[in-house]
This record gives sequence, structure tokens and C-alpha cells, in this order.
Amino acid sequence: MARSPLTQRKAEGMDLDPRRLLVLSAIAQSGGLAPAARVLGHTRSAVSQQLASLEREVGLPLVDRSGPRLELTAAGRLLAATGDRISKELVLAVQQLDSANQQVIQGPVAIGATSWVLARIAVRTLRLLARSHPQVEPRFVEAGLSDGLRQLRLGELDVLVITDDRDTASPLPTSVQAQVLSEDVYRVAVPADWDMPTTPAQLSGRPWISAPAHSARGRAFARFASAHGIVPSVEHLADHMITVQALLAGQVGAALLPAYLAAQLEQVTVTTLPVTGSQITRTLYRTGHGGTAAARVVADTLKQAARDHAEAATVTGQAKGDIVVRPLHDPTEVPPASARAPAPPPSRLPQPRPAPPTGSRSITAAPKRNGEASGRG
Repeated sequence: MARSPLTQRKAEGMDLDPRRLLVLSAIAQSGGLAPAARVLGHTRSAVSQQLASLEREVGLPLVDRSGPRLELTAAGRLLAATGDRISKELVLAVQQLDSANQQVIQGPVAIGATSWVLARIAVRTLRLLARSHPQVEPRFVEAGLSDGLRQLRLGELDVLVITDDRDTASPLPTSVQAQVLSEDVYRVAVPADWDMPTTPAQLSGRPWISAPAHSARGRAFARFASAHGIVPSVEHLADHMITVQALLAGQVGAALLPAYLAAQLEQVTVTTLPVTGSQITRTLYRTGHGGTAAARVVADTLKQAARDHAEAATVTGQAKGDIVVRPLHDPTEVPPASARAPAPPPSRLPQPRPAPPTGSRSITAAPKRNGEASGRG
């Protein structure tokens, strides 16, 4: 009797990633890529990537994309059912562990963040926590980089979301760990009526919109200006992004910005001038004396809320560009050898890191535990 293509592939020793079967099961249950992404706490592009990888592993199409709605093929339904069984076993295992541990995660958690972050992911975070950990009592506090770090050291905050510069990242206070929510390469943006600069030196003697020296953008601009001998004719300092946007729209000067944000702006030209370093959004949470399991839960939930926000902004067309899902490591972590960049070639100038596509933002691909980022810089 003839065997099906899927049976034949199994006989040949096919290896299947069970995590991708879980993704396929979520697609089957929710009816599409975007709904599945929301259920899993991933982005739509990440779910699409996982589906494509599974189809390559199997060697068969698992969904029919020809109709108005995504439908599973016979092979897709078979594997989705397997994923559903795996999901149920995992849920049962978590329940058994919770029963054995008999520890209820609860208590107040003070979360510091900038107004930019609060406007974008605070409500999502509160709703996610209300569903997953109803006995956690989150409280948001608007805080910038310097005052937020001070409050975290003093124990006035349990969790803090900050914008930082990867190459000059702020050191962590004692008994504090960090996760990276997102990462953007830097781009130079100039007013639309300026001639397109072909070298950074051409922007010396021109007005610039910079940021306070302690901020991520301030440190990045100081590095860029020093490397290329740039001396602004005047240096405007703007901490909040709404101010930067207004000054750029008014053709006041050039600015060094995260690429994803620069792609959203009107009346500016985003150059391709080489810029070293990247801007990262970090979640810091207390782990030592006074730290709680609830603080770690909130940190993980902030990560999920950031992914959900980025996905929603992209799908609805509110944001230009796409989301690149990849593992993101905090500057305090030692990444796996496979993730480390090769040594840069000899040069008297710092070499820029390889960049994702222009206007894209990298979102952490780390799996959530309980299942755009800062505007100051």
C-alpha cells in the first residue's frame, strides 16, 4: 500500500521541532497568523517564520493560502492535532508544578517608566497581569533614566524600563537583573530641504538636535561627533521625542535617532551615513534583598506587552517598517558564541554593527514565562 508523503518523510527520519507544532496548533485554533500571534505573545512575522520553517522540515504545505482565509491542509491538521496534545501536556505539567510549589505570586510591584513607554504598553501590561497573575498589584510611576535608577537603588521601584545606549550602557545597581525589550540601530535624519549629506563631515558646522549628555541619544551623538570631527554650529538639547519631532518638522537641525522612529517621521530625510552602536530598551528588576517573584513576572509581562504593541502598530499600519524577531542580550550578559559578532577589521574609527533592514526594529525573541519602546533617549 502506498504511503502518504508525510508518512514517507517520517520513515526517512524527519526531525520536528515541538515548539513549531505548538505554533501550528495556535494557528488552527485561532484561525490565522495574527490571532495566533496574539495568543502566543509573539509578533505576526515571528509566527509566519515558524510556520515556514515547519513546512520546510516537513517538505509539505501545511496551510492553503489561496483562499480569503488561511486553512490547514490534511498534513497541517494532523500536525496541529499533535501540537494540541503537546500543549495540553505542557499545561498539565505547569499545573502540577504550581501545586507542588504551592507558592502564589502576589504583592505590590512599583514600575518606573517614561511617559513614552506608559502611553504605549502600560495598559496592555495591566490587562495581561490581571489575567495571568490577578494577585499581583502593579503600580506605574513616571520616571526618567537618572531618577529611575536612583529610585530602583533605594527600593522605591521594583521594576524600571529605560532607554539606553548599548555601547555605553548604564551599569546595573546591586541585586538587579535586566532584559532587553527592543533594539534599534541609529540613523542620521536631516530636514527635508537640506541637501543629502554623503559624508558625516558635511554636517559639521550645521545645527543639531541632540539630547542631554547622560541620555542614550546624548551619548550616541557624542560618540558620532567625536569619531567624525563634527562641531555643531548650535546644539539644541531635547529629551522628549515629541520635542525632537517638532524641531525636525520645523527644519531646525539634524538629529541622531533610532532607525525605527526616524522612519515614522514626516518632512525629514533619513540618511544612510554609517553610525556605530544601537539604542536598546531595557527592563531592570530587583532580585536581591527586597526583590520578589512578582517583579520578575512583571518584567516578563512588559516584554509580552512590548511585542503585542509592536505587532499591533505594524499590522494596523500605524507604524512603517517591520519587526525583526531575534534573541536580544543585555550588555551585562555574555551571549552564546554563535550570537557574537566577528571581530571588526582594523581601523581608527569604530565599525558599525550589521544593521537590520532600514526602518525595522528588533524585538526580543525570548519565550515568555507566563503565557516600541522608550521615547526618551
